[in-house]
Formats: sequence, structure tokens, C-alpha cells
Amino acid sequence: MFGIGLPELIVIAVVALLVVGPEKLPGLAKSLGKGLQEFRRATDDVTESIKDTLRPEEIKKDVDGLKDSLLYGGKEEHNKDTAPKNQA
Repeated sequence: MFGIGLPELIVIAVVALLVVGPEKLPGLAKSLGKGLQEFRRATDDVTESIKDTLRPEEIKKDVDGLKDSLLYGGKEEHNKDTAPKNQA
């Protein structure tokens, strides 16, 4: 995680123990855990919201419509216009 190994984590824990003190360290760790959990939940919510907003099927449909309008001059029924007519 973030390129931090075991020796770095030990140094961080010792510094935190010296700065905060042994009485408040468990509470600080609990608060930090809750904060990270809330952050993860918020990022998951944002990701789901973006996925719901950017539905790939609708984007493909819009792109296909734009492509057809550029290729066939805005005629939505280009198959009828370009299909050969049967003459009896």
C-alpha cells in the first residue's frame, strides 16, 4: 500500500505513539479506520453514480446516430433510400 513496507509502518507507529500517547492511540486508530471506511464508501457511491450516468448502451446508440447523420446527411431511414426498388 503506497509503497510502505513493514519497517516504515513500525517507524510511523512509534512516532504516533510518542506524539499522541498510549492512552489516545487506540481511539485515534479507530477514528482513522472509520474515516477510511467512509472515504471508501463515498468513492464507491461516486463510481456507481458515474456508471449509472454513463450507460454504455445509450452512448453507443448516440454515437451510432451521430455516425449515421454524418454519413447519410441526417436521413434516419437511409436503408430505404439506398435500397434498390423493385420494378414490375
